[in-house]
Amino acid sequence: MPFYARLRDGLQARGHPVDIRPLAATRGKARVLDQADSDQAIHLVNHGRLSHPRVWNAGIAYIYPFWNVDPQGIRAFSSIADQTFDPDQTDAAQARPFFRRLRKRLVDARSSRYPQPEGHSPVPDQATTVFLQSEAHRDVDETCHLTRDQMVDTVLAHAPGPVVIKPHPRDDDPTTTTWLADLAARHPRLTVSQGNIHDLLASCARVVTINSAVGVEAYLHRKPVVLCGQADFHHIARTARSPDDLARAITDPPRKRAYDKYIHWYFAQNCLATTDPDLADRFLQRTQAGL
Repeated sequence: MPFYARLRDGLQARGHPVDIRPLAATRGKARVLDQADSDQAIHLVNHGRLSHPRVWNAGIAYIYPFWNVDPQGIRAFSSIADQTFDPDQTDAAQARPFFRRLRKRLVDARSSRYPQPEGHSPVPDQATTVFLQSEAHRDVDETCHLTRDQMVDTVLAHAPGPVVIKPHPRDDDPTTTTWLADLAARHPRLTVSQGNIHDLLASCARVVTINSAVGVEAYLHRKPVVLCGQADFHHIARTARSPDDLARAITDPPRKRAYDKYIHWYFAQNCLATTDPDLADRFLQRTQAGL
């Protein structure tokens, strides 16, 4: 992976030895903790969720080239979730061009983490758009405040105007297809779409999801997001912990959000970038703080 290669090269150039080892399938993570107890090295674990003063967890933070390097975990489990976002502490002069560059690369190019259709599919305007996830790939320890069915049923019962549901591209379960077809047959205002997510985001009024990375991409469209599960990008979203919470969240007028400052705060201030020429220095600054 380019992130690890560039980090290794940068650390070695600064006189720090680097040893890259495969993580054993059995007891691998426990051995990392045992090793960390017996040495003074910094240990970086790919897709880890370990807690130790010298163990850090790494993984892509939704949008390449940004990575979580975190003392608790990655994405939904990262310590960013516990931090306080204060837009007054983020410089707008830095945030706005950063936001525009990221928006140009993803929104203008209609590009996302998973391949997207190039063609434009018609979808209703000002819809409440629900982005599903592949439940088979969900982490067993992840907190979902609502089930998928509770989320969808609540949106269909309470959302003003049209509803759009986009299934996850990795969900090849035929029962999902059957379930969505049955819903569409019973709810005339429901559209099930396989369209490009940026077309859906551009036209929608709001986004509802458990904790899909599409929520972050919705911020690039300056669209309000309602989360129904644990996420580390919850700070400018509304989090629904019950069907009643969700019903209120999709009917209340959306509040103004500092989307540009939040995107800068999350990615530029709390993540590391593969392409950053100071990657190794920022890594050392982060991992050695407090040691």
